[in-house]
Amino acid sequence: MLATLAPEWLSDRGIGTGVYFDTAALIIGLILLGRFLEARARGRTSETIRRLIGLQPNTARVVRDGQEIEVPVQDLVAGDVVAVRPGERIPTDGEVLEGSSAVDESMLTGESMPVDKTPGLPVYGATLNRTGFFQFRVTRIGQETALAQIIRLVEEAQGSRAPIQRLADRVASVFVPAVGGVAVAAFLFWLLLGPDPALTYALLTLVAILIIACPCALGLATPTAIIVGTGKGAERGILIRSAQALETAHRVDTVVLDKTGTLTEGRPVVTDIVPAEAGVERELLRLAASVEYGSEHPLATAIVEEANRRGASLADVSDFEALPGQGVTGYADGKLVLLGSPALLAAQGIPLDSLSEALAKLASEGKTPVTVARDGVALGSIGLADAAKPDSRESVARLQEMGLEVVMLTGDNRQTARHIADSLGIARVEAETLPSDKVEVVRRLQADGKVVAMVGDGINDAPALVQADVGLAMGAGTDVAMESADVTLMGNDVGSVITTLRLSRQTMRAIKQNLFWAFFYNIMLIPVAAGVLYPVFAGFLNPVLAALAMAFSSVTVVSNSLRLRGAGV
Repeated sequence: MLATLAPEWLSDRGIGTGVYFDTAALIIGLILLGRFLEARARGRTSETIRRLIGLQPNTARVVRDGQEIEVPVQDLVAGDVVAVRPGERIPTDGEVLEGSSAVDESMLTGESMPVDKTPGLPVYGATLNRTGFFQFRVTRIGQETALAQIIRLVEEAQGSRAPIQRLADRVASVFVPAVGGVAVAAFLFWLLLGPDPALTYALLTLVAILIIACPCALGLATPTAIIVGTGKGAERGILIRSAQALETAHRVDTVVLDKTGTLTEGRPVVTDIVPAEAGVERELLRLAASVEYGSEHPLATAIVEEANRRGASLADVSDFEALPGQGVTGYADGKLVLLGSPALLAAQGIPLDSLSEALAKLASEGKTPVTVARDGVALGSIGLADAAKPDSRESVARLQEMGLEVVMLTGDNRQTARHIADSLGIARVEAETLPSDKVEVVRRLQADGKVVAMVGDGINDAPALVQADVGLAMGAGTDVAMESADVTLMGNDVGSVITTLRLSRQTMRAIKQNLFWAFFYNIMLIPVAAGVLYPVFAGFLNPVLAALAMAFSSVTVVSNSLRLRGAGV
């Protein structure tokens, strides 16, 4: 301004009169270019949210008076019946009424295999109908749908602050005034002791320091990595509630796994049919299923399902009676049939000598025996067990390869728990645990200095999920468990736990790399901008180059965070 308004006054005093409008314009242009590149890169970190929103269909075909009417999705109400054809996305959450299909739920669970849907099963908005035509009843709309909840969770997590961000904030609170002090000191030094024209060089130094020391990279180091990390998790069916949970997960050294529904399928299946004498195996299963058909107990359901699978023809049953905690009884084919634990039959005076060896074997394998007698004579026993999920053993081994201690929690008896743990390769087992006991197990581990991740799916797991440093709830579990957890695993398998922990480690590695670069950049270039290399090069850092360096630093940090999108987990 002075050079423009009073050039002669400056010239008379031996001060340069260059106006440097081109330099100022170039500096501003480079800074704006840096901001543009940074904004583009940051925009790419939020692609997950935009992609999820873009999955939502705009219209739905509602069935009214036998006719299909196309209406906007926002006009749907709970109870509407909606028709879905192959290749269409399901407009909202509901329950299948008629028809069947295979639905691609990968946007929810991260699993590529389609899920078979039949009447009574739930369907979710924005998932893709692959094969068949079906109708479903709307159960949830708008912000209540699974997709809306996922988007909300991801947005909240991306907007939250990780504890490591506080380090950057503390550094910035000291850094900014310190840089101001360095800039003023450098200005005064070169004004008083610098070469001619001293004022010009002093001003160039001041401007270069202020430009190059912009703490943009420091401010971007953590949030960009958090946004990419949580978005990548959502794409794989891992919903992380907060940046704090994502950060804490990378320090986990102990993983506590609830057995039922987490390591196992959560429902019993028939594993053995042991007849008291040869040739009565089919009759044993038929009678058991006939009497159990009237019971709602999970063991009864498993026996009936096995009989149906084998094509058994069930008998009519009369005088059915449930014996709470013991078994059931009823008349089939005119004869009294008694089913229950071996202890129940023994109490009724029914000899079990022919089954003693088989019953002992079932118990040693952690299976539950349901023994069957007809008119006071033991026919045999049916062994049932809660089968391990197909990936559980491999997932446990991979967790251990990551250097993590794996602990199994269960309310089962010790013998059953030990057998299942041994089959999965788990050394430490806590059996016969109540919900309060599960919390105490987590507390004991934490008292020993462990950083604990708790994985569960039921109401009884909720207290332990809250107590753990990181709580992970299986997506097929109860709402209470998912509300109590820091992370929801929509994939419903232990492999998702591994993905979560690896994603956390990768995200924290990216954050630390970003912070290192931000600190390194400032530590190296602020002295250069202050003129420490003048004795070597007989020159100063041009503010134009300072603007380029500042833009390059910010873009480097954001680009490093974006590398997370391509990293394998």
